[in-house]
Amino acid sequence: MADFVSSGWSTFITVVTLVSVAFCFWLAYAMASAKVTTDDKGNVKSTGHVWDGDLQELNNPLPRWWLYLFYITNVFAVVYLWLYPGLGTFKGQLGWTQQSQYEAEMKKASEAYDPLFEKYLKQDIAAVAKDPEAVAMGERLYLTYCVQCHGSDARGSTGFPNLADKDWLGAGDGEYIKTTILNGRQAVMPPMAAAVGSPDDVDKLAHYVLSLSGGAHESFKAALGKDKFATCAACHGPDGKGNAAIGAPNLTDKVWLYGGGLSQVVYAINNGRNNEMPGFGHLMGDGKAHVLAAYVYSLSQ
Repeated sequence: MADFVSSGWSTFITVVTLVSVAFCFWLAYAMASAKVTTDDKGNVKSTGHVWDGDLQELNNPLPRWWLYLFYITNVFAVVYLWLYPGLGTFKGQLGWTQQSQYEAEMKKASEAYDPLFEKYLKQDIAAVAKDPEAVAMGERLYLTYCVQCHGSDARGSTGFPNLADKDWLGAGDGEYIKTTILNGRQAVMPPMAAAVGSPDDVDKLAHYVLSLSGGAHESFKAALGKDKFATCAACHGPDGKGNAAIGAPNLTDKVWLYGGGLSQVVYAINNGRNNEMPGFGHLMGDGKAHVLAAYVYSLSQ
């Protein structure tokens, strides 16, 4: 009911639901009390519907078992609507909610599974990454929480980092990975076109950036764009090797999150980049995050 701002909607839904149930009761009663009409010979009369010359629809009553089943269904509907939410904002006598059931099931699951992960919390993540049983558990966690973005082989795709190499925007150790899993990461590169200058200056700077990693570029434009790199040095460093402390990528290798072509680099300079990994701490807790971090760490070792 959160999308309906007027309390009148609750009344409307309640009335329509109760009237519908009452109509079903009346319909069952009307069918049960209807009398069968017969002709002079005692045969059940036809309704008048005839097909293929002699195929008639007779006015036979509905089977009693069918009517009783219909009554039971209606009674069940009334009991259900009294016990559970279904009549507008009425919460039902049991006070059941999806949230409370979810929390109860999660609590039960935690009591059963948390002890399996707690023993690994006492170990360093690098040590856990060498335990085959822990790595197998971490792989199953990865397939549950991470595969949608990073892929089944953990090699990522455009905009989603490859977790199977040794290239990290941060420290890349076990604790760094675990912190990322628990709290997520927010990565932002601001648009730099205004600071760089004209579109021609942006193009020259892009050629220089590509030259740092040996990518396809025009040497003449790269030489002219070198001075413009001063606008990037604050984050990426004067040599373009990045800054792990703030997550600024190394521009001298051939690892590109969004592609290493000229058009992608020009786009990044003009428009910036904004990327986010959500935190999963509220879903898995410390123990699971520890084992998952060990699995991810093992991929790049």
